[in-house]
Amino acid sequence: MEQSSCRPEALTESRSAKAGARPRRRFQHDRRRAARLFLVPLLILWGLCLIAPILETAYYSLTQWDGLEATWNGLGNYRTLLHSADFGSVLLNNFLLLLSVPFAVAIPFCIALLIAAEPPGWRWARALVFLPATLSWVVTGIVWLRFFSADGILNHLLGAVGLGFLRMDLLESVHTAIIPIALTFIWSQIGPNTLIFLIGLGSIDTHVLEAATIDGAGLLRTVHHIILPLMTRFVVFVSIITLIAAFTALFSLIFVMTGGGPGFSTTTMEFYIYRLAFSQTDFGMGAAVGVVLLLVIAFVSLPLMALYRRAATAS
Repeated sequence: MEQSSCRPEALTESRSAKAGARPRRRFQHDRRRAARLFLVPLLILWGLCLIAPILETAYYSLTQWDGLEATWNGLGNYRTLLHSADFGSVLLNNFLLLLSVPFAVAIPFCIALLIAAEPPGWRWARALVFLPATLSWVVTGIVWLRFFSADGILNHLLGAVGLGFLRMDLLESVHTAIIPIALTFIWSQIGPNTLIFLIGLGSIDTHVLEAATIDGAGLLRTVHHIILPLMTRFVVFVSIITLIAAFTALFSLIFVMTGGGPGFSTTTMEFYIYRLAFSQTDFGMGAAVGVVLLLVIAFVSLPLMALYRRAATAS
């Protein structure tokens, strides 16, 4: 009798639970549908501004296009690039600039560690370090052109300290012209990269660092075993954006400082696109270089992006 008396109550509770679950499921379904609807304008804009130009560039890379008339050429442009000594020099310049990326990451990281320790005047130091980020590439190029030129500040300083025999025009030599570009690039990345690292250091729990100090860990051991593991996602993120900048953000700097010369010694892929398309009106070949540039960036950055996702998940 007791069991039979309990069954109606249990049945009523089950029905009420199911009735309450239906509105919740419907609400969640409506919310997901609303989210999809709100994403539609963004996806359309993304497709028009990103996907459509990429597909159009890929199409024109298979043609001989002078800006007015396009003639189908198949893979002819890519075969020409494959056998082009000039394009080989351009690729080499890009990969030489990649050697500057570790410095453009490590130097801001060390500066961020010093500023995070809050020595006297650290607020002014932070402002001065970030100052390069407020300058345009054109201004940056003009300043460093004046520094590295034959009659520039660097050679005057060498003469003033008795090292005049070391005077040289770095920008006019095929073998050294890429060095001022790389050094200027590293300098330009110090401000934004330091700021990102300071944000990352600010996210570390101070109790962890205090515990390491109490345990007798020195600065190098603390950085190696505590700070770097906790800062992995920030280091990878900075490496990604710096690497992409090395491939795609130096046109104005090169245009002002060297014009891509002497010869092709400072011509990068993005500058080579400008030379082909706007100097030689070979837009089809320029589009082909653009496709190669996209593939190279993807090839180099995708492993770093996977590492970033892994580090973000672990943290």
